[in-house]
Amino acid sequence: MATRRVLLGALAAAPLLFGTGANAAEAVFTPAAFEAAQKAGKPILVHVTAPWCTVCAAQKPILAKLEAQPRFKDLQVFDVDFDTRKDVLKRFGVTMQSTLITFRGEKETGRSVGETQPEWIEGAVEKAL
Repeated sequence: MATRRVLLGALAAAPLLFGTGANAAEAVFTPAAFEAAQKAGKPILVHVTAPWCTVCAAQKPILAKLEAQPRFKDLQVFDVDFDTRKDVLKRFGVTMQSTLITFRGEKETGRSVGETQPEWIEGAVEKAL
């Protein structure tokens, strides 16, 4: 019975830790989609994550709250899997998961690694606006 409670508790907490993926602006990175967002002048966030990364798990609900705010409605978020997308990591010079890279159109405007403080993440994402 106790094991069942622990499992149910973990399942209930999963959306808080890992996000729900419900934001329509989130997309898996493809070069074509990224370049289209750049050419359109959109604010862009590239989030390099790994399913085993506890820092990434802490970042996701913070980013989900920011993405839900009206001022970030145009933000295009691209998720990049650290373990499987070595091509993208090389393209952006990323060496660690939990990396946030912001762009305003074609210009990189900021980069953060391992940040979990909500106000600092918000400040980093604002650089894309």
